[in-house]
Amino acid sequence: MMRSLAKTLHENRNYRFWLCQVSGWAGYSLVTFFSITLIDDQVTWPHVGHIGLSAVLGILTTWPLRPLYHQTFDLPLLQRIVIATLAVFILSGLWTVLRIVVFAWIVGQTAIWDEFNYWYFGSLFVFLSWTVLYYGIKYYELHTLEHAKLMEESALKQREQLRRKEAESATRNAQLQMLRYQLNPHFLFNTLNSINALVRLNESRKAQDMIQQLSRFLRHSLEDESRENVSLDQELETLMLYLAIEQIRFEDRLELEFDVEPLAREALVPSLLLQPIFENSMKYAIADSEDGGAVSLKARVVDDELQLEVSDTGPGMEALQNVQGQGIGLSNTLNRLETLYGRDYTFETNSVEPTGLCVRINIPFQTAPEEWREKAGVV
Repeated sequence: MMRSLAKTLHENRNYRFWLCQVSGWAGYSLVTFFSITLIDDQVTWPHVGHIGLSAVLGILTTWPLRPLYHQTFDLPLLQRIVIATLAVFILSGLWTVLRIVVFAWIVGQTAIWDEFNYWYFGSLFVFLSWTVLYYGIKYYELHTLEHAKLMEESALKQREQLRRKEAESATRNAQLQMLRYQLNPHFLFNTLNSINALVRLNESRKAQDMIQQLSRFLRHSLEDESRENVSLDQELETLMLYLAIEQIRFEDRLELEFDVEPLAREALVPSLLLQPIFENSMKYAIADSEDGGAVSLKARVVDDELQLEVSDTGPGMEALQNVQGQGIGLSNTLNRLETLYGRDYTFETNSVEPTGLCVRINIPFQTAPEEWREKAGVV
């Protein structure tokens, strides 16, 4: 792209040089003609011919200045000034001699050599003006080229940043999708084991109820699969389908308590955020206890943060030493939060008295746009 641009500018530069060269000397001829007309009302054709030939000679004598100035353009400023001054003095002197020779030949006045100094100073002014115009146009072209390069580099950087963001977004989405796909198989494995156990115990009615609840849960999950974020109210709806299955498994051994502020229900949360946390409680607080236990959820909005707290009456941190040892559920939850929010989140697991585990999650409080809420049926 830049080579093509440089080639185009070079070709245009040659065209502009000769256009300016011819136009400038044509303008010089007109100015000279009208100046003579004001001084002498009887302008003869020889004078007009001399003006035209002087312009042609001017084109020829100034033409060497272009390659000279081009070759010396990268030299220090003082050297360029010295070279340009010498070139102007020499070539303007040559142009003066040629003009006087042509004038003496056409008009027939040999005494014109006595006015050499007058003609020479006029030539100096013309050649100095030519030099100033040349460098002015040259610097303007360089500025234009530099601006074009900066614009091209800026466009390349923007395209590169866009490609990088798209790649990061694709990687991030792939990671989130992979983590999400791990949730349903994990839950499905546990549920199928429970159904198998009920069948072995000839608890066919409970097994049928669990299969129906599982069907509802999976259908609901498939409908929400394309949405990474949902309102907490929608997340609770999905959670209740999951808990309905667990309620069949544990019956009276499972106690549930929910304390959710109305404003918190409008908050956006990652889809299937709560299920793995509750699954963890089912495994350690309910399934491993003959008497069962209780699981509670609190949700509130404090200082532009959504605060979620899931507590159970299990063994607490004694059974779970760290996040990595907590199995796929809580590990995936932590990984998803880190991928989605970077450092703008809190994930804590602590033991509670007398026994139990408390999982606390703080994320930025955000709500869905109004049109999304209407489409989802959230008021």
